[in-house]
Amino acid sequence: MKQNKLKKGKTNIIGITGGVGAGKSAILDYIGESYNARVIFSDNVANDIKKKGYPAYDELIRILGKDILDEEGEIDKKKMAAAIFGDEKLLTAVNNILHPAVNTFIINIIDSEREKGELDFVFVEAALLIENGYKRFVDELWYVYADEDTRRSRLKASRGYSDEKIDNIFDSQLDDKTFRENADFVIDNSGTLDDAKKQIDNKIGEWKAKWQA
Repeated sequence: MKQNKLKKGKTNIIGITGGVGAGKSAILDYIGESYNARVIFSDNVANDIKKKGYPAYDELIRILGKDILDEEGEIDKKKMAAAIFGDEKLLTAVNNILHPAVNTFIINIIDSEREKGELDFVFVEAALLIENGYKRFVDELWYVYADEDTRRSRLKASRGYSDEKIDNIFDSQLDDKTFRENADFVIDNSGTLDDAKKQIDNKIGEWKAKWQA
């Protein structure tokens, strides 16, 4: 395991990543409930920045048109997905709007929480955390691991995905070796959630014991 980089007296920023089906959301729900921490889900941010009043809203309407809006004038996710479907250039254009906007939004939250200094941690969850260069902004990167069979079973049970769809998703994501090479800490979530919680408690417990000594 790599050296603990967390420090006393500051808001430590921790990136959480891992493959689909690894159980990141359940782990982050536990952390948010159990520690003096704020949890940021990148998918939630991506939804927020598409709302009226945010720059991404105007940019998306500019390239996709007003047909993607609902009756209240907000962007409808299904209509937007339909407008993009099958058009790689359009998908790239949308991602070029959303990814920088999400990054900026999250970095602003990080800066704000660091300035206030009221929290021990800010946890940032993003499937593309490594690819989007978040290692530059976080103090540690934690990788939530689960073996492939476990992830596959979870995706079938919770989302009804077919094996073909799961294979396509797995192929599009980073492999285990790359995740581990970039991680400061690995949470094995192949078993029960209680097992994963113990790993987190031990990690944060070691950090607290170190700075309280």
